[in-house]
Amino acid sequence: MELRSIELDLPDPDGAARFLTGTWGLGDAGGDTDSSYLRGSGDQPYLVGLHRADHPLVRSVTFLANAEEIEAVRLRAAQRDVAVAEVSSADPGAGAGITLSLPDGAVIRLLAGAGRVAPVAGFPDRAVRLTHVVLNAVDAEATARFAEDMLGFRVSDRTKGMVFVRCNSSHHSIAFARAGFASLNHIAFEMADMDAVMRGIGRLRDVGMVPAWGPGRHGPGANVFAYFIAPFGAVVEFSTAVEVVGEDYRTGTPEDWSWPPNRIDQWGISGKDMAALGEAERVFRFRRRPNNE
Repeated sequence: MELRSIELDLPDPDGAARFLTGTWGLGDAGGDTDSSYLRGSGDQPYLVGLHRADHPLVRSVTFLANAEEIEAVRLRAAQRDVAVAEVSSADPGAGAGITLSLPDGAVIRLLAGAGRVAPVAGFPDRAVRLTHVVLNAVDAEATARFAEDMLGFRVSDRTKGMVFVRCNSSHHSIAFARAGFASLNHIAFEMADMDAVMRGIGRLRDVGMVPAWGPGRHGPGANVFAYFIAPFGAVVEFSTAVEVVGEDYRTGTPEDWSWPPNRIDQWGISGKDMAALGEAERVFRFRRRPNNE
């Protein structure tokens, strides 16, 4: 499988699209009066779908799959009495498949037969693709087990704060934060290289925005990062590609990812605005909330 896109509901999709295209650096992929689709430089028709709604919500996280993979998920869902819904996508790229909900209510959409587009050249500072989406979880371990048992994903690493899960050879395409509540943690956009990440930081500094965390280099995944809080409320990350791992990759434990005092990444050169990030990470909830939140 492959992570393709995230779909968000929010009151002002036009304003969010202006920031993501005019400042962050995505490209316009079309839309209408109530929806905007934004693409990267790679072959996906869009990375972010923005839809007008009264409240900010995560509509879905979309993965591309083949028909056999989707059928396998259907069978596992039937065996475990997990509800799935058949869907045909009206978003760019189309495709058909199923949706199902994670334990915390986040909707995962699996599409087969979705179209791709020609990559675009000449945009070195445009994100190539989504590298990962991180969701806050009431119980990150339970959610990760569901992703393994139901979707066929695999846990790559565990830290004190997160469980990192892969759907292919990329170290993680989704991760679940040990937050105690359910919401969007952040969206990570894969840039062409570290220079593109650093130029992105400079581009946002030009308009008065400073990183809420970064630049730095993560432990799990080994990606270079910089996090910002977007004007529409979401936490967004410039990132290099995460590490590629093999089938023999040993699942890491929190003890494998401990840092010296006062360090929160491999480099240890940047601070983290915990309060601002903590507030922003609660903005985009899911359509259904768990009973124990």
